[in-house]
Amino acid sequence: MAKTMTDQTNNTKQHRRADQYNDPKHNYRKYWEGREYENAAEEVAIKKLLRGKHFKHAVDVGGGFGRLCLLLEEYADKVTLAEPSQQQLDLAEGFLEGHPEIDRQLLQADDLGFKDGSIDLLTMIRVMHHLPDPAPEFEEIARVLSDDGWAIIEVANYVHALNRVKHLVKGKRLPVKPVDIRSAANRRSDEIPFVNHNPHTVTRQLEHAGLQVEKVLSVSNLRSTRLKKILPRAVMVNVEKALQRPLASIYFGPSIFLLARKIS
Repeated sequence: MAKTMTDQTNNTKQHRRADQYNDPKHNYRKYWEGREYENAAEEVAIKKLLRGKHFKHAVDVGGGFGRLCLLLEEYADKVTLAEPSQQQLDLAEGFLEGHPEIDRQLLQADDLGFKDGSIDLLTMIRVMHHLPDPAPEFEEIARVLSDDGWAIIEVANYVHALNRVKHLVKGKRLPVKPVDIRSAANRRSDEIPFVNHNPHTVTRQLEHAGLQVEKVLSVSNLRSTRLKKILPRAVMVNVEKALQRPLASIYFGPSIFLLARKIS
Protein backbone atom coordinates (compact mmCIF):
# COMPACT_ATOMS: atom_id res chain seq x y z
CA MET A 1 0.00 0.00 0.00
CA ALA A 2 1.05 3.62 -0.47
CA LYS A 3 3.03 5.18 2.36
CA THR A 4 1.68 8.09 4.38
CA MET A 5 3.62 11.30 4.81
CA THR A 6 4.44 10.21 8.39
CA ASP A 7 5.79 6.91 7.13
CA GLN A 8 7.95 8.76 4.64
CA THR A 9 9.27 11.14 7.27
CA ASN A 10 10.31 8.22 9.46
CA ASN A 11 11.75 6.28 6.54
CA THR A 12 15.50 6.76 6.23
CA LYS A 13 15.87 5.07 2.83
CA GLN A 14 17.95 6.90 0.27
CA HIS A 15 16.08 8.22 -2.75
CA ARG A 16 17.84 7.29 -5.95
CA ARG A 17 19.64 10.00 -7.87
CA ALA A 18 17.42 11.58 -10.52
CA ASP A 19 19.30 14.72 -11.54
CA GLN A 20 21.31 13.31 -14.44
CA TYR A 21 19.67 15.78 -16.81
CA ASN A 22 21.60 18.57 -15.11
CA ASP A 23 24.49 17.50 -17.36
CA PRO A 24 24.79 20.18 -20.10
CA LYS A 25 25.01 17.47 -22.78
CA HIS A 26 21.39 16.54 -22.00
CA ASN A 27 19.53 19.49 -23.48
CA TYR A 28 16.07 17.94 -23.62
CA ARG A 29 14.56 20.78 -25.60
CA LYS A 30 17.04 20.18 -28.44
CA TYR A 31 16.28 16.45 -28.24
CA TRP A 32 12.75 17.16 -29.44
CA GLU A 33 13.88 18.97 -32.57
CA GLY A 34 12.90 16.66 -35.44
CA ARG A 35 10.56 14.65 -33.22
CA GLU A 36 7.40 16.61 -33.97
CA TYR A 37 5.57 13.43 -34.99
CA GLU A 38 6.34 11.73 -31.67
CA ASN A 39 5.24 14.82 -29.76
CA ALA A 40 1.99 14.98 -31.72
CA ALA A 41 1.38 11.25 -31.20
CA GLU A 42 1.71 11.66 -27.44
CA GLU A 43 -0.62 14.65 -27.41
CA VAL A 44 -3.16 12.63 -29.40
CA ALA A 45 -2.95 9.85 -26.81
CA ILE A 46 -3.42 12.20 -23.86
CA LYS A 47 -6.43 13.82 -25.50
CA LYS A 48 -8.00 10.41 -26.12
CA LEU A 49 -7.46 9.31 -22.52
CA LEU A 50 -8.67 12.55 -20.93
CA ARG A 51 -11.62 13.27 -23.21
CA GLY A 52 -14.58 14.54 -21.18
CA LYS A 53 -12.56 14.82 -17.95
CA HIS A 54 -11.51 17.90 -15.99
CA PHE A 55 -9.33 18.16 -12.90
CA LYS A 56 -8.47 20.53 -10.09
CA HIS A 57 -4.73 19.86 -10.01
CA ALA A 58 -2.64 18.07 -12.66
CA VAL A 59 1.02 17.24 -12.05
CA ASP A 60 3.40 16.32 -14.86
CA VAL A 61 6.13 14.22 -13.24
CA GLY A 62 9.53 14.29 -14.93
CA GLY A 63 8.11 16.62 -17.56
CA GLY A 64 11.44 18.14 -18.54
CA PHE A 65 11.03 21.66 -19.92
CA GLY A 66 7.22 21.53 -19.67
CA ARG A 67 6.56 20.10 -23.13
CA LEU A 68 3.11 18.74 -22.20
CA CYS A 69 2.10 21.25 -19.53
CA LEU A 70 0.39 23.58 -21.99
CA LEU A 71 -1.82 20.70 -23.12
CA LEU A 72 -2.64 19.73 -19.53
CA GLU A 73 -3.86 23.28 -18.92
CA GLU A 74 -6.84 22.41 -21.11
CA TYR A 75 -7.86 19.72 -18.62
CA ALA A 76 -6.99 21.15 -15.22
CA ASP A 77 -7.49 24.31 -13.17
CA LYS A 78 -3.89 24.11 -11.94
CA VAL A 79 -0.83 22.47 -13.52
CA THR A 80 2.47 21.71 -11.80
CA LEU A 81 5.66 20.64 -13.52
CA ALA A 82 7.50 18.32 -11.11
CA GLU A 83 11.01 17.84 -12.48
CA PRO A 84 14.20 16.58 -10.72
CA SER A 85 16.62 18.50 -12.96
CA GLN A 86 17.28 22.17 -12.33
CA GLN A 87 18.62 22.50 -15.87
CA GLN A 88 15.28 21.30 -17.25
CA LEU A 89 13.41 23.75 -15.02
CA ASP A 90 15.64 26.52 -16.33
CA LEU A 91 14.71 25.50 -19.89
CA ALA A 92 11.07 25.47 -18.81
CA GLU A 93 11.34 29.10 -17.80
CA GLY A 94 11.81 29.99 -21.46
CA PHE A 95 9.43 27.43 -22.92
CA LEU A 96 6.63 28.37 -20.53
CA GLU A 97 7.20 32.10 -20.80
CA GLY A 98 3.84 33.80 -20.65
CA HIS A 99 2.39 31.00 -18.51
CA PRO A 100 3.34 31.98 -14.95
CA GLU A 101 0.30 30.09 -13.68
CA ILE A 102 2.09 26.79 -14.38
CA ASP A 103 3.94 25.96 -11.19
CA ARG A 104 7.46 24.57 -11.50
CA GLN A 105 8.95 22.53 -8.67
CA LEU A 106 12.22 20.64 -8.21
CA LEU A 107 10.86 17.22 -7.28
CA GLN A 108 11.47 13.62 -8.28
CA ALA A 109 9.03 10.81 -8.90
CA ASP A 110 9.74 8.78 -5.76
CA ASP A 111 9.54 11.81 -3.45
CA LEU A 112 6.90 14.22 -4.77
CA GLY A 113 6.29 16.15 -1.58
CA PHE A 114 2.56 16.71 -2.14
CA LYS A 115 0.05 15.90 0.59
CA ASP A 116 -1.67 12.53 0.63
CA GLY A 117 -4.60 12.41 -1.81
CA SER A 118 -4.06 15.98 -3.03
CA ILE A 119 -3.61 15.37 -6.79
CA ASP A 120 -6.42 14.24 -9.09
CA LEU A 121 -4.39 13.90 -12.32
CA LEU A 122 -0.78 12.81 -12.62
CA THR A 123 1.10 12.19 -15.84
CA MET A 124 4.49 10.49 -16.10
CA ILE A 125 5.62 10.46 -19.73
CA ARG A 126 9.05 9.29 -20.92
CA VAL A 127 10.24 8.59 -17.41
CA MET A 128 9.76 4.83 -17.11
CA HIS A 129 12.71 4.08 -19.39
CA HIS A 130 14.94 5.49 -16.62
CA LEU A 131 13.36 3.26 -13.93
CA PRO A 132 14.52 -0.38 -13.88
CA ASP A 133 12.36 -0.85 -10.80
CA PRO A 134 9.44 1.62 -10.74
CA ALA A 135 7.85 0.26 -7.54
CA PRO A 136 8.86 3.25 -5.32
CA GLU A 137 7.54 5.69 -7.92
CA PHE A 138 4.24 3.82 -8.25
CA GLU A 139 3.78 3.82 -4.47
CA GLU A 140 4.40 7.56 -4.39
CA ILE A 141 1.93 8.15 -7.23
CA ALA A 142 -0.73 6.16 -5.38
CA ARG A 143 -0.04 8.14 -2.21
CA VAL A 144 -0.51 11.60 -3.74
CA LEU A 145 -3.52 10.69 -5.92
CA SER A 146 -6.99 11.49 -4.60
CA ASP A 147 -9.54 8.71 -4.17
CA ASP A 148 -10.98 9.52 -7.60
CA GLY A 149 -7.60 10.39 -9.10
CA TRP A 150 -6.18 9.26 -12.43
CA ALA A 151 -2.65 8.67 -13.69
CA ILE A 152 -1.30 8.43 -17.23
CA ILE A 153 1.85 6.32 -17.29
CA GLU A 154 3.88 6.00 -20.50
CA VAL A 155 5.88 2.79 -20.89
CA ALA A 156 8.89 2.29 -23.14
CA ASN A 157 7.67 -0.97 -24.62
CA TYR A 158 10.03 -3.90 -25.13
CA VAL A 159 7.38 -6.26 -26.53
CA HIS A 160 6.59 -4.06 -29.54
CA ALA A 161 5.94 -5.65 -32.92
CA LEU A 162 9.52 -5.64 -34.20
CA ASN A 163 10.89 -7.28 -31.06
CA ARG A 164 8.14 -9.88 -31.16
CA VAL A 165 9.26 -10.88 -34.65
CA LYS A 166 12.94 -10.94 -33.64
CA HIS A 167 12.24 -13.17 -30.64
CA LEU A 168 10.01 -15.44 -32.69
CA VAL A 169 12.70 -15.93 -35.33
CA LYS A 170 15.28 -16.75 -32.64
CA GLY A 171 12.85 -19.03 -30.79
CA LYS A 172 13.20 -16.97 -27.61
CA ARG A 173 10.49 -15.97 -25.18
CA LEU A 174 9.85 -12.31 -24.55
CA PRO A 175 11.33 -11.17 -21.23
CA VAL A 176 9.13 -10.31 -18.28
CA LYS A 177 11.71 -8.17 -16.52
CA PRO A 178 13.03 -4.81 -17.82
CA VAL A 179 15.72 -4.96 -20.49
CA ASP A 180 18.73 -2.61 -20.32
CA ILE A 181 19.15 -1.31 -23.87
CA ARG A 182 22.20 0.87 -23.22
CA SER A 183 25.37 0.24 -25.16
CA ALA A 184 28.19 -1.54 -23.36
CA ALA A 185 30.16 1.72 -23.29
CA ASN A 186 27.28 3.60 -21.65
CA ARG A 187 26.84 0.86 -19.07
CA ARG A 188 30.53 1.03 -18.21
CA SER A 189 30.41 4.82 -17.89
CA ASP A 190 27.32 4.60 -15.66
CA GLU A 191 25.25 6.61 -18.14
CA ILE A 192 21.59 7.28 -17.26
CA PRO A 193 19.65 3.99 -16.88
CA PHE A 194 17.69 3.21 -20.04
CA VAL A 195 15.38 0.21 -20.01
CA ASN A 196 12.40 -1.09 -21.93
CA HIS A 197 9.54 -2.73 -20.02
CA ASN A 198 7.01 -5.48 -20.57
CA PRO A 199 3.61 -3.73 -20.20
CA HIS A 200 2.09 -6.86 -18.65
CA THR A 201 4.62 -6.60 -15.82
CA VAL A 202 4.05 -2.86 -15.41
CA THR A 203 0.30 -3.41 -15.14
CA ARG A 204 0.86 -5.89 -12.29
CA GLN A 205 3.25 -3.49 -10.57
CA LEU A 206 0.68 -0.71 -10.76
CA GLU A 207 -1.99 -2.98 -9.28
CA HIS A 208 0.36 -3.89 -6.43
CA ALA A 209 0.75 -0.17 -5.68
CA GLY A 210 -3.04 0.36 -5.69
CA LEU A 211 -3.54 1.57 -9.26
CA GLN A 212 -5.89 -0.17 -11.70
CA VAL A 213 -5.25 0.16 -15.45
CA GLU A 214 -8.50 1.15 -17.19
CA LYS A 215 -7.38 2.05 -20.73
CA VAL A 216 -4.40 1.28 -22.95
CA LEU A 217 -3.14 2.96 -26.13
CA SER A 218 -0.35 2.01 -28.53
CA VAL A 219 1.56 5.20 -29.36
CA SER A 220 4.15 6.34 -31.92
CA ASN A 221 3.17 3.39 -34.09
CA LEU A 222 4.82 4.91 -37.19
CA ARG A 223 8.07 5.89 -35.47
CA SER A 224 10.56 5.53 -38.30
CA THR A 225 13.20 7.85 -39.70
CA ARG A 226 12.45 6.51 -43.17
CA LEU A 227 8.71 7.15 -42.92
CA LYS A 228 9.33 10.69 -41.73
CA LYS A 229 11.24 11.35 -44.96
CA ILE A 230 8.47 9.91 -47.12
CA LEU A 231 5.18 10.90 -45.49
CA PRO A 232 3.98 14.39 -44.55
CA ARG A 233 3.68 14.80 -40.79
CA ALA A 234 -0.05 15.53 -41.02
CA VAL A 235 -0.61 12.19 -42.77
CA MET A 236 1.42 10.33 -40.15
CA VAL A 237 -0.50 11.95 -37.30
CA ASN A 238 -3.89 11.15 -38.88
CA VAL A 239 -2.88 7.51 -39.33
CA GLU A 240 -1.58 7.50 -35.75
CA LYS A 241 -4.97 8.68 -34.48
CA ALA A 242 -6.65 5.75 -36.21
CA LEU A 243 -4.17 3.14 -34.97
CA GLN A 244 -3.74 3.91 -31.27
CA ARG A 245 -6.79 2.03 -29.99
CA PRO A 246 -6.86 -0.93 -32.45
CA LEU A 247 -3.18 -1.75 -31.86
CA ALA A 248 -3.31 -1.36 -28.08
CA SER A 249 -4.37 -4.96 -27.37
CA ILE A 250 -1.21 -6.33 -28.98
CA TYR A 251 1.13 -3.66 -27.57
CA PHE A 252 2.25 -2.91 -31.13
CA GLY A 253 4.09 0.40 -30.79
CA PRO A 254 7.33 1.39 -29.06
CA SER A 255 5.39 3.45 -26.53
CA ILE A 256 2.39 2.31 -24.49
CA PHE A 257 0.15 4.74 -22.60
CA LEU A 258 -1.72 3.40 -19.58
CA LEU A 259 -4.61 5.23 -17.93
CA ALA A 260 -4.87 4.06 -14.33
CA ARG A 261 -7.24 5.01 -11.53
CA LYS A 262 -6.61 4.78 -7.83
CA ILE A 263 -8.19 1.68 -6.28
CA SER A 264 -10.44 2.73 -3.39
